[in-house]
Amino acid sequence: MEIKKSDCEAINLDIVNKVKPNMPEMNLLYELSDFFKVMGDSTRIQLLWALEESEMCVGDLAVLLNMTKSAVSHQLKVLRTAKLVRAEKKGKNVYYALDDNHVKMILEKALEHVCE
Repeated sequence: MEIKKSDCEAINLDIVNKVKPNMPEMNLLYELSDFFKVMGDSTRIQLLWALEESEMCVGDLAVLLNMTKSAVSHQLKVLRTAKLVRAEKKGKNVYYALDDNHVKMILEKALEHVCE
């Protein structure tokens, strides 16, 4: 990966030097960017919001969101890969839930921000 150089000089070098050590490593920023790409899909946001309310199986999610089971399954796979949801087999069905409380907090804070 090529490191890009700035084409200008700092106006406030003291501020730049103060902020620079607090910047996360690039690999973490790329992971954060990927996280927001996953969260940036309206279908996945609907699934996450539904799962914030209750554990649900694919069939119930499909009915709730007026989608096919195949489409719901595909999106749940993306969410599982991103560690936003977890799956648990109960009898013949697999039930999905938010992976942890952080996901719920992110959704709630994002909605709060949008509603301001």
